[in-house]
Amino acid sequence: MDYLVISFSIALFICLILQLYYTLAIHRKLAVYKGYEGHNQILEPISVIICAKNELENLKQHLLPFLEQDYPDFEIVIVNDCSNDGSDWFLRDLSLQHKNLKVVTINDHPRFKHGKKFAVTLGIKAAKNENLVFTDADCRPATNQWLKCIQRNFDEHTEIVLAYSPYEFKGSLLNRFIRYETFINALNYLSYALKGDPYMGVGRNMAYKKSLFFKGKGFASHMHILSGDDDLFVNQNATSTNTRIEIDCDSHIWSEPKESLSSYFSQKFRHQGAGKAYKSSHKKMLTLQVLSGFLFYVFLIVLIILKVDWWIIAAFYAIRLFIQILVYVPVLKKLKYIDLIWWVPVFDFIYYMFIVLLNFLALFRKKIEWK
Repeated sequence: MDYLVISFSIALFICLILQLYYTLAIHRKLAVYKGYEGHNQILEPISVIICAKNELENLKQHLLPFLEQDYPDFEIVIVNDCSNDGSDWFLRDLSLQHKNLKVVTINDHPRFKHGKKFAVTLGIKAAKNENLVFTDADCRPATNQWLKCIQRNFDEHTEIVLAYSPYEFKGSLLNRFIRYETFINALNYLSYALKGDPYMGVGRNMAYKKSLFFKGKGFASHMHILSGDDDLFVNQNATSTNTRIEIDCDSHIWSEPKESLSSYFSQKFRHQGAGKAYKSSHKKMLTLQVLSGFLFYVFLIVLIILKVDWWIIAAFYAIRLFIQILVYVPVLKKLKYIDLIWWVPVFDFIYYMFIVLLNFLALFRKKIEWK
């Protein structure tokens, strides 16, 4: 029994050290980040690209705030991807009122099936400007200063801008967890970008140069993977010198969260497919982070079963939670999710169990669709 206690205690200590490393050495970079400190005031022309497949109601609700951005020279490129819900008529009428709205239509073909990457590629080709900003039809900008916030990060070195897209608050337990999981993802990819090792971005709010897209041959290397038009592109093209982040509250893009567990799982399964194509160094990095968090709780539970003195178990748990709270509070404030701080003790455990379960179930799921 003593041998088991010592072995599991050592294993728990190793997991704790790894978790503290990720929190203090990586995530703290976002906690202390002061935000945009540049001086670029040049408002270069921008093209905003939105792919829409049967998104009529979302277009009616969310498109106008994009068209009404306080920006001197921009266009909105809507790729109407085989929609059969009347989106074409709505977009046609709207384009008569807004000259900066460009519509690219993809007609359905019985022999040719495609994913979102094909639609994004057509949108990029149709865009007339070098600076491209991407979002989705079910999203809305926090303010009319969104494009200015994104643009100010572009300079002679910056080719990719990673921004943030929170989910709307709905009040349910599922909604709170979705928002927490979104926070952890943002904490990760934004912190690693600040560290100089960007590995992903979120297509609801990101930007890059048109020339970078063609220089890197677009999505050619991962066109066979249905998802990944955002994170895989960043994973393969982002470097320590060509990537910046933007987290000002005016730059946020708010999104509608999934409202059922099944739809949420479907969304996460799509994302899992892209993760398998990350660079090996990034896969190892993320795997170690998740595995150490998962095993931290496993070994903690084992020590409880072995009836180890409660204060030892409490000490391990309290140290990690205390450091997390210190780092998470300033980040949650910046990302407008501060209400979630009270849920960290609960959702941190659920998060690691969820990620491991998701990866396990993904092994048996073959059919994945964009829409």
